[in-house]
Amino acid sequence: MKWYLTICVLVSNLVAMGQQDLEWIQKTMTEAPPQKKIWSLEECLEYARTRNLTVLNAHLDKSSAEVNYRQSELERLPNLSANASESFTNGYSIDPITSAYVNEQIYATSANLNSEIVVFNGFQLNNEIKKSKLLVDQNSFFVQEAENNISLNITNAYLQALYYREEIYVTENTLDNSEIALDIATARFEAGAIAKKDYSDALSQAASDRYLLIEARNNYNSQILILKQLLELGPETNFSIEEPDTNYNGVTIIDNKLNIYERALESLPEIKAGELNIAINEKELDIAQGGYLPSLSLSGNLGTGYTSVQDIGFYDQLNLNFNPRVSLSLNVPIFSRGQNKAQEQNARIDIEKARINLKSTEKEVYEKVETAWRNAIAAQNQIIAAEAARDAASDSYQLAQKQYEVGSINTMDLLVSKNSYSNAEQNYIQAKYLSILYSQLLQFYQGNKIKI
Repeated sequence: MKWYLTICVLVSNLVAMGQQDLEWIQKTMTEAPPQKKIWSLEECLEYARTRNLTVLNAHLDKSSAEVNYRQSELERLPNLSANASESFTNGYSIDPITSAYVNEQIYATSANLNSEIVVFNGFQLNNEIKKSKLLVDQNSFFVQEAENNISLNITNAYLQALYYREEIYVTENTLDNSEIALDIATARFEAGAIAKKDYSDALSQAASDRYLLIEARNNYNSQILILKQLLELGPETNFSIEEPDTNYNGVTIIDNKLNIYERALESLPEIKAGELNIAINEKELDIAQGGYLPSLSLSGNLGTGYTSVQDIGFYDQLNLNFNPRVSLSLNVPIFSRGQNKAQEQNARIDIEKARINLKSTEKEVYEKVETAWRNAIAAQNQIIAAEAARDAASDSYQLAQKQYEVGSINTMDLLVSKNSYSNAEQNYIQAKYLSILYSQLLQFYQGNKIKI
């Protein structure tokens, strides 16, 4: 009874686990997106963790590993199978029930109940269970890695969209100033106060700024599309991003890059998954070495049958022919044509490959940290310089506007001053969002939450 309850509990847990995960995925895939139009970065990150297809696929891989782990635990239990057969024989043959030679028609019925359990197999079963558990843990880190990757992609796309939206504001303001300059140039040209070239320059600049505004709006819409795809939102979903307070002067305390790298090794899931990969292959080695040891299994059989040869009733024969049997089987490996040796050698090779892969992952992490750290330092210096250049260009342009209004400078001088200011403004915006991005990357590599 105790064995029966144990089997029922383990099997029910195995079925429930897989069913719950599948139901969660199916529910997630069929749920309608929230009916909201403005999304913050935090809301995008949280939503993507449960909707992005790459993340969902990683969850399914983890669920599959959990199912395999539970199934490996069930391998400790005895199996159980039943079979029954009905046969008809005519002529000289062996009675399948009595094993006697007879020369007549035989109607025979047989039924059997079989069970077998592994008593010892070189600890291979226990090591398979441990390996399956390690695979579950590794897939948990793969889920975290998928969530981290989508978080980085969304953060980059979100900041890029903010940059393009701010670029739209700058371009709109630039176009407004160009149209004001064009109105002044038109009035002066019609009054004969300026040459046609000055008027043509103002007209060309206004047209060029309209083109840049169209391009900026298209860039923003393209970036919004990228965000919607990362969030798995359909074309029918109204979507725009929140405009956070990004009055950012670029001043952030940046820790030593080696300290950041050490924290990254402690927090990033790809490092932990790589460490588990070594442990998994070490279990494969234990399993391969278990093939050198003998194995012992216990089996049992309950059988009965009926034959028309015996002049006894059906139920009486079933009772008379009932035969229980128990057997113990020992298998000692002597020569396996080098199979066990090859499995052991391949397992040792895989362990070394796993160690090399971990070193490669650590190297990639250091490269990412080093790049983000250098870019963060550079972006901080750039934003300070860009802000100073923007303020100076703004003052110069405001002065040029006043001079142009009174006719002290020509159209070309005004356009040169305006373009210098526009370029300085663009450089400042770019430096600002790059500084935000790289500072957030450094926070992410240290295991901290991304936020702006």
